[in-house]
Amino acid sequence: MPDVSYLDAVRKSYDTVATAYFERVKSPAELDPLSRGMLDVFAETVRTAGLGPVADLGCGPGKVTAHLAERDVPAFGMDLSPAMIKLARDAHPDLRFGVGSMTALPFADDTLGGVLAYYSTHHTPPELLPVVFGEFHRTLIPGGHVMLAGHVGVGQHLRPTQAYGGLPVSYESYLLPPDGLAELLKQAGLVLTARLVEEPDEGAQRTFATFLARKPERP
Repeated sequence: MPDVSYLDAVRKSYDTVATAYFERVKSPAELDPLSRGMLDVFAETVRTAGLGPVADLGCGPGKVTAHLAERDVPAFGMDLSPAMIKLARDAHPDLRFGVGSMTALPFADDTLGGVLAYYSTHHTPPELLPVVFGEFHRTLIPGGHVMLAGHVGVGQHLRPTQAYGGLPVSYESYLLPPDGLAELLKQAGLVLTARLVEEPDEGAQRTFATFLARKPERP
């Protein structure tokens, strides 16, 4: 079994900042056109494929899950933080949310039509990303789709002590190069279909990237 003790710090940190996160983090409608457009491309792709439910992993308070549902995607959310899941359920009582970890998804093999990991894998130590991406592959129906999005870098290891208005956090973050993330997706058996790297605009400090991939059909 891999060492997933880091999850305790992630869970505690997001339980602490949940309300501030909900208030401060933008909804998809407020995102820049490229980011919003990639979400909508993913939504149309999984809706058109019609292969099954779509899991928004690391869903936080459910804003992106709701965005998918508004586009007729059969989406549900999962997050490590019980406080985040409570906010998501309160804000979107018509949608399904549950607590869980991407390192051991509580879904059977070949059951998901899509997986969305939107700014939710950067707390995973790089050596455990193959486990996470392997879980994506395991739970996807053949032909199912993945969207992975988040900040990228050149191998930075960040250890913030405060976030979201000065609240205490103890999680760590890892910013990997886009080529490295693409290779890890491929090693997990996923076929990369698109990649978008957005350079930081004025006032921003980090580059972020979006990857679209799919699980191959069986021969």
